[in-house]
Amino acid sequence: MIDKLLIANRGEIAVRIIRTCREMGIKTVAVYSTADKGGLHTTMADESVCIGPPASKDSYLSRNNLIAAALKTTCGAIHPGVGFLSENADFARAVRQEGLVFIGPSPEVIEMLGDKVKARAAAVKFGLPVTPGTQDAVLDNALELVKGIGFPVIIKAAAGGGGKGMRIVRREADLEENIRIARSESLANFGDERVFIERFVERPRHVELQMLADGKGKVAVLGERDCSVQKNHQKLIEESPSPGVTDAMRDHMKTGAVSMFRELGYCGAGTIEFLVEDGAFYFMEVNARVQVEHPVSEFVSGVDIIRQQILACTESALEIDGADSGNRCGDCNVRLSGWAIECRINALSPGRVTKLSVPGGFGVRFDTFLSEGCFVPPYYDSMVGKLLVHAANRAQALAKMERALSELAIEGIRTNRTQQEYIIKEKTFRSGEFDTSYYGSIAKEVEHV
Repeated sequence: MIDKLLIANRGEIAVRIIRTCREMGIKTVAVYSTADKGGLHTTMADESVCIGPPASKDSYLSRNNLIAAALKTTCGAIHPGVGFLSENADFARAVRQEGLVFIGPSPEVIEMLGDKVKARAAAVKFGLPVTPGTQDAVLDNALELVKGIGFPVIIKAAAGGGGKGMRIVRREADLEENIRIARSESLANFGDERVFIERFVERPRHVELQMLADGKGKVAVLGERDCSVQKNHQKLIEESPSPGVTDAMRDHMKTGAVSMFRELGYCGAGTIEFLVEDGAFYFMEVNARVQVEHPVSEFVSGVDIIRQQILACTESALEIDGADSGNRCGDCNVRLSGWAIECRINALSPGRVTKLSVPGGFGVRFDTFLSEGCFVPPYYDSMVGKLLVHAANRAQALAKMERALSELAIEGIRTNRTQQEYIIKEKTFRSGEFDTSYYGSIAKEVEHV
């Protein structure tokens, strides 16, 4: 076991990792930009190192600064957290070349899964359905290829994610221009102009499986999460299990996902994402890291995902065995229990937090980096906290979330708390009959509450 770990991230995920490391007896080193000086993660860690000015490219995205900080403080490993360099194969490779452990899969696996075309091909190999689309990155003859797929189609960056380099095309006349724009966006954001084309699924659910693997063939699935409530491709609410996944669909997803992760020699935490529509599901991508919404799966499985991620990557071990005969997940029997919901709390403005009142009670959790008097800078992701609840069933979880949101008070900055309250109470969401088009259908109402 390593004795010291550097967290190459900030905010609530850094706080989350520090807490688990403390329980494991691992010392932590926090890094911070000058905009985050005095942040909660820097005061909680055993040591902290400034890695540059506010701009991400000069601090949290600086591979050299991060690795130098780890070597200077004699760390044995680097945890990349979420976002920033968490799925950067070159960073993972550089970390390993310095003799440090990268808390994540191998650079080769990250590289392969980060290429959406190669990831699609791998999914097909292991029996996971994909939407009709191009087998290779599109270079020439795009119109001919699309005629075989049928409109509408979606153009995606082969090396992309987060909605960047993504264009929906409904008419033949718009195809060429949108390919040009998507290539330009992909090159600007990912340094790779390759794009591929799939049939566009109009109104799907967005469902993902939480995976854990030890790199030696042992794989566990901690259930699925429904992430269909999204604004501009950014998730707002996640829950587990999904109201729209059948047992048969769930088993099919798991079988293919486990085979894929085992064959790849995947190590650590990861997420495999699907589009679900009309009783069918289609592979979308793999996120080769821990996800923001991982606590949803922690609630229903009772598994500390960060702990297992660290153990898998440092000791090739998972503390999940086959002794239980409950809901079988991969090689490991994990008994899933109850219903969990997460609401992301986003800042709508930067500023200093003058008051913070956090809800509590049985089955309530608030992951945040906020504290009274702290300053929320304008430079980074807007999420400042994640409010989670766990109950016996969805109806009880919704009631608990409604109560918890009413107790949450953050003053000094504007947040989306009231918008989340609106959604939790809204009849279509409460019915469970919604998809990724849901937020757009209520946007006018929710954004004026």
